[in-house]
Amino acid sequence: MTQRVAVATEVLRDEKFNARRIELAEAALETLGELGFARTSLREIAQNSAFTHGVFHYYFSDKLDLICCCVRHYKAKCVTRYDEVVTSAQSRDELTEGFLAKLAATLQDEARMHRLWYDLRSQAMFEAAFRKDVLEIDKSLEAMIWRIASRYAELGGTRPASSPAALYALFDGLFQSALLKHLANDETAVPELLDEVRRLLPTIC
Repeated sequence: MTQRVAVATEVLRDEKFNARRIELAEAALETLGELGFARTSLREIAQNSAFTHGVFHYYFSDKLDLICCCVRHYKAKCVTRYDEVVTSAQSRDELTEGFLAKLAATLQDEARMHRLWYDLRSQAMFEAAFRKDVLEIDKSLEAMIWRIASRYAELGGTRPASSPAALYALFDGLFQSALLKHLANDETAVPELLDEVRRLLPTIC
């Protein structure tokens, strides 16, 4: 009985610790999204949040640990963004319009967070500490795109004409290009992305 209580206490302690890390990661995302990896320090993150520098140091071993936590947390929410559209759509047109609406919204409303993701994915080429997390997140995003493509194909009685990896590379490239134009205040970025995706879907799914 005592051992079970000890185990339960340890589990609760771990849950509270992890919940606090998520809370701090949420607080750090705004600064990271604004300044990027290279220009952000733990001290700067603390100055732009309600938490002290010491608190961040207690819950994270260094900036890399904090940023990895931030990106995992943010992308964990991202990968479920389109699931409701995928499960509820009853036709190709319905799936297309639902997908495009959410695609436009995330590009416009969360541009800085996506910019941070691409920044960190590039940093993973140089920072070994990022690679495992970045590769895992990439696989989850690939699976997200595959769910959309598979459902679209199913609604048309076909199969996707490419592999999950190739489809993800295609859509990710289109999105990254549109994001850069959007950040440069190019008003054509979103409509051109949506037109391209609407044109491509029937040819690859």
